[in-house]
Amino acid sequence: MRYSPISRFRGTFLGAFLGGSLTSDGKIQSQSYLDLGRMAILGTESLINLGKLDLDDWIARQQQESLHLAADDISIKIIIATLPIALFFHENPIKLRQNLLRVLKIWEDDPVVRDGTLAVAYAISLALTEKLDPLTLIPQTISFLGETPTYIPKKLLKVQNLLGQGAGLSRAQAEFVKEEKLSNTIAMAFYCFLSTLEDFRLAVLQATHNGNSKVQDATSLSSQATGAITGALSGAYNGIGGIPVNWQVLLLQRNSPAWGLTSFSQMLKLTDAFVAVWSGVYDIDLNPRELTQGCEEALLSVYAAPRVIRSR
Repeated sequence: MRYSPISRFRGTFLGAFLGGSLTSDGKIQSQSYLDLGRMAILGTESLINLGKLDLDDWIARQQQESLHLAADDISIKIIIATLPIALFFHENPIKLRQNLLRVLKIWEDDPVVRDGTLAVAYAISLALTEKLDPLTLIPQTISFLGETPTYIPKKLLKVQNLLGQGAGLSRAQAEFVKEEKLSNTIAMAFYCFLSTLEDFRLAVLQATHNGNSKVQDATSLSSQATGAITGALSGAYNGIGGIPVNWQVLLLQRNSPAWGLTSFSQMLKLTDAFVAVWSGVYDIDLNPRELTQGCEEALLSVYAAPRVIRSR
């Protein structure tokens, strides 16, 4: 395995956070859209506490914090909110699709949001299982979407054509940033990711770049949406080791809130706990009574026959 699961999980969350926080000149905004991924944090906490997907618990957590989605940012927040599902069920495409569609029922039934969510999650699942081939990613993603009335498959095919022609960033921006639509945001994120597959830094800088008039016509939210999705894709593929150390150090030094958490360090700890639950590893120190009940003096021992433990 090229990178460990914990590296890719951390890379996905941190990548999305950084991608949505960067300015056009590569500086991190400490107070920019801090709630962009708040729903993702709540979903992650639910999966950690219950060990499974429970829609009622997701809804209750959102209602408890009185999270309201404004009309202008609902689409991107929903896609970021489903990142925990993409990670938790990444090994099984069938369960991944089923659970994503279940979660999406919490919010509006928008076909474009559905296809955008499925496309991003599927790409992340291929990255985590080390099956992502840049030459076949877009055809595979379109196949995963299935028949759909949206323009996302056509936009993704256009991305593949641009990449095949070696088109630069300015041409891609002229193609996809002329209209602020979610389908264009998804397409631009895939372009930035695939055109700089091994370089996280360059991928997110491309996604947030606004160096010409056509890009400046787009809103800051559109740029942050593209950056967040690009960061999640590149973070999942390159792992946390691919994210510039100076960006990570800066976040740790600031110790500023991240997506509603008290600090960036808390996000890393939450991700580690998430990986532990996903992998089936339990921390005895966190749940001593549950795991040691009935064996007061004896050490807890767990046995399994060979090849009994399998993927979900």
